[in-house]
Amino acid sequence: MVALVAAAALAAGLVGGTAGVLVGSANANSGTVAPLNTSSPTAQVAGNLSSTDVSAIAAKVLPSVVQVNVTTGQGGDIGSGVIMTADGQILTNNHVVSSAANGKLTVTLNDGKTVDATVVGTDPTSDLAVLKAQGVSGLTPATFGDSSQVIVGDQVVAIGSPEGLQGTVTSGVVSALNRDVKVPADQQQSPYQRGSRASGQGVSYKAIQTDASINPGNSGGPLINSKGEVIGINSAIYSPGASNGSAGSIGIGFAIPSNQAKTIAAKLAGK
Repeated sequence: MVALVAAAALAAGLVGGTAGVLVGSANANSGTVAPLNTSSPTAQVAGNLSSTDVSAIAAKVLPSVVQVNVTTGQGGDIGSGVIMTADGQILTNNHVVSSAANGKLTVTLNDGKTVDATVVGTDPTSDLAVLKAQGVSGLTPATFGDSSQVIVGDQVVAIGSPEGLQGTVTSGVVSALNRDVKVPADQQQSPYQRGSRASGQGVSYKAIQTDASINPGNSGGPLINSKGEVIGINSAIYSPGASNGSAGSIGIGFAIPSNQAKTIAAKLAGK
């Protein structure tokens, strides 16, 4: 078992362990990077997926991925989300929207349109939240796969808004399964999350580990299998440089398995 610390705050980087090793959350601070409202993916081909495979997966899933924007008096936060229903229910990380009560919450769709959103429900212990985009219809829900069927070596694609760059697509493989990701309640405050507080509850889940590039801003976005199915919700990265504010991908990222995410999302949505 590997004990890890994942920040429940934006663009995160929290010290964990005696060596100062960090696992930071994968969402970004919009005060640092301006979001791009674009539907064109930025593809980074890695692992064994061909560019054609990545292009086909991106074309299928990009319409189902949104950018989540939180604006407060202390700044702004950016994360990602996955569309669950045509009328605008969206799954993301709790830490992406933890400061939304003190500010304005919007989501930017794949076509660049930005709409208001509200928080339907949150589960801080699993770091998941369900949002509702306002005044929308006919959206493209993502297809969720069975994460119990995922094996080490499976080819995967991650989509999200790293550093506010919406529609970014990266690829890689599943590096490991059932990694223990834990965040004590007193370590959920990120140095990048200005003016917000910890939820008061620890976060814990068994994660899918991947080498697909995940960076601040990817939090809440999907990890996708070769069939174009969501098999995880990207939520944390291992980043030794996070202590000095330079958190970024070194090929060790973590996603909440889709089976867990679907079960919790259904409860949060009242289904």
